[in-house]
Amino acid sequence: PAFSINLPAGLIVWVVTWVLVKGIKESARTNNIIVALKVVAVLFVIAVGAFYIDAANWEPFIPPQVTDAAGDNHYGLAGVVTAAGIVFFAFIGFDAVSTQAQEALNPTKDIPFAIIASLIICTLLYILVSLVLTGMVSYTSLDLGAPVASAFNSVGLVWASWLITIAAVIGLISVMLVMILSQTRIFLNMAKDGLLPAKLFAAIHPVYKTPWKSTVLVGAIASIVAATTPIDKATKMTSIGTLFAFAMICGAVLVLRKKEPNLHRPYKVKFLPLVAVLGIGFNLFLMLSLDGQTWLRLLVWSLVGIAIYFLYSARHSKLRKH
Repeated sequence: PAFSINLPAGLIVWVVTWVLVKGIKESARTNNIIVALKVVAVLFVIAVGAFYIDAANWEPFIPPQVTDAAGDNHYGLAGVVTAAGIVFFAFIGFDAVSTQAQEALNPTKDIPFAIIASLIICTLLYILVSLVLTGMVSYTSLDLGAPVASAFNSVGLVWASWLITIAAVIGLISVMLVMILSQTRIFLNMAKDGLLPAKLFAAIHPVYKTPWKSTVLVGAIASIVAATTPIDKATKMTSIGTLFAFAMICGAVLVLRKKEPNLHRPYKVKFLPLVAVLGIGFNLFLMLSLDGQTWLRLLVWSLVGIAIYFLYSARHSKLRKH
């Protein structure tokens, strides 16, 4: 159908929102359990799937490029770049670590270590899972909607595909927990500076001590998006928005190093401006691989953000006044 509503997706977001309103300890405990289950499921896929690998399925290792009617590239080096721009959303959890600096025991050391370690571990797991799945079944036979389950079904391990599917659904809950939690903490810090209304975004629950109003607001928006937005559009929008934000952060590092050279920095980026310039370049390179509609959505939401800044934030920001 042209339009449909994914009711279970919206309801799950509300359950996650309720857990986050209850408090950081409950959220962390729930997230740790889910992440442990998710890691076990990934290791299971790698360990069991490795016994069913047929090396012939890896030939050719990079299939010839194909361009569809919409102009999107598949396979080949151009397809690899396009895919990297789309699936970048799978890596964005690492930036959420920085939003929890206030809860860290030793943020100066813990945060950089956690970011680098999480990136390395996730990258290795993604590579191994991709190698196993494409080795088990030819890439042309994989069901793009559920590639892991379809690969195990193809080799006769139906029971395993069911377990993996259940674990994958549960694993998505940890993603929602981290993303909603980090977004509300970003809004909280922005509200403390005056960039957003403090009565809404800095309101702390008297019992649970959490920014409950902003959590409910973010949860409501996320539930609507989850229930009504096709997954391909959501992933592309998430990827381009994150890539754009990372490019701006690299630019901000350059500007701050120039304008505030003596500012106290718990962590100081080395090899500037090379690192920042490379960061901007790679982010823009991946953004350019995405389609025009995704760019249009980015433009619209950027204009909304700019309007909010100049109509409200610029007049109330404490940092800007100083």
